Amino acid sequence: MTINFGHFLAKAQLSPRLEATVEPSAGGRRLNFRELNARCNQVANALRTTGVAVGDRVGLLMTNSAEFLESFYAVAKIGAVNVPLNWRLVADELEFILKDSGATALLYSEEFAPLAAELQRRGSKTDIRAWVQIGGQAPAFASGYDFWMGSAAATEPALAGFDDDLLFIMYTSGTTGLPKGVMHSHNTVLWSMLTLSATADVRYGDRYLLALPMFHVGALTPVMANIYLGITTVILKTFDAKQAWQLIRDEKITSTLMVPAMLQFMQATYDKAAHDCSTLRWCMSGAAPVPVTLIQAYTAMGIEVPQVYGLTESCGPGCMILGEDAVKRAGSTGRAYFHTDVRVVDAKGQECAPGESGEVLLRGRHNMVGYWNRPDDTAQTLRDGWLHTGDIGTMDEEGFVTIRDRIKDMLISGGENVYPAEIENLLLSHPGVIDAAVVGLPSPKWGEVPLAVVVKKNPNLSEVELLDWCKGKLAPFKRPKVAVFIDAIPRNPTGKVLKRVLREMYEARLSAPE
Repeated sequence: MTINFGHFLAKAQLSPRLEATVEPSAGGRRLNFRELNARCNQVANALRTTGVAVGDRVGLLMTNSAEFLESFYAVAKIGAVNVPLNWRLVADELEFILKDSGATALLYSEEFAPLAAELQRRGSKTDIRAWVQIGGQAPAFASGYDFWMGSAAATEPALAGFDDDLLFIMYTSGTTGLPKGVMHSHNTVLWSMLTLSATADVRYGDRYLLALPMFHVGALTPVMANIYLGITTVILKTFDAKQAWQLIRDEKITSTLMVPAMLQFMQATYDKAAHDCSTLRWCMSGAAPVPVTLIQAYTAMGIEVPQVYGLTESCGPGCMILGEDAVKRAGSTGRAYFHTDVRVVDAKGQECAPGESGEVLLRGRHNMVGYWNRPDDTAQTLRDGWLHTGDIGTMDEEGFVTIRDRIKDMLISGGENVYPAEIENLLLSHPGVIDAAVVGLPSPKWGEVPLAVVVKKNPNLSEVELLDWCKGKLAPFKRPKVAVFIDAIPRNPTGKVLKRVLREMYEARLSAPE
């Protein structure tokens, strides 16, 4: 049997009247599976008419919406390749991703019309030939989404793209400073959904609150599983804690996923008298360890907080800790998902003893195909069937994994992955900077924020000037929030920055801004 992922949306044949999506931000629009699938078919047929062919890449620059889902599945049905775009990026960053992926079509929502216009003005710096705007008045160079798709037939298109053909390329920043496109196929995504549904407490007829942006695999994979299993997705366009509590009450939400920073915002706004959360069984969390006090607070409300560990490269699944273990073993990310193997190995690739630190490796049929146009990086990361995560962890006698550090020096700010090398490369391009290093500064609000440690070339360079200079060159969540000046960056004999030394120097005496 061949698998085309897009065809899974035809669940309308089995449960046509089951509610598929609910969108409070779109006037409370509700679509059942039959309606969502029909709209998806219109988009698929419109894409073909526009000239999108099998294997072509299609950029999606939009906030959470039914349009995102119907477009994603439409691209899948016709055998093209989705490129979900982080809408927090600036034009320069998006230009790189669009050019690197070779995307020839861009579907964007009206909030990002200025970005799209800027990219369109850059001409051959991207390969985009077809521009489609969702909402608002489309400019002369773009088609208006409603008319564009509304003029196409709602009949099922002839399927194309199967099994090991690519389904999406999701870009994640690399330690070299250049984003890398993580490739997933129809098969790897199917196995990620099978893995999730075999491990987590997910049920037909559940109601899931989507709080994270779907350009992240941590949001996209659960929503794909929802459609596969017959679960209603209640869509938050962007996260708002008060609105989330209201939707949990009014829409009788049974499950959701939020990063720890979101859980903290939710706890700060919780009103027991107004916020009925009796239907909410669990709130999954990942991207950073969840504080014990936070787990206990949610447990007292009758809400489990299963913690997860995974990567874009694994399409999400890695480890999960369930139920009471989340409290008893706070700090651990749990055991391997079903259909997933986990090892912790030393520098020679040998199994570490229980409690001994080593690199965490993952094996499963949900692991990525590789990095787009980066065979060397692929060969380094995928070896003998194992995904080398670059994360340092330990495993105890019962298979519980605890993440200790990140080999790649990545920091996580508000659930977003931030790679210091990308910021360092930018800082070093400033004419007043001779050397720079970036580490994570603990933040009670965001988990971590970037701290720039800089050696001046121009003695008159100020912190305010340097931080202002970064604006427009990096997405806000990547920009350094604090800059300090130093005579020399501490390095080891081979020239590697001693980032642990820098953390020890500054963590205790600096506080992150709100």
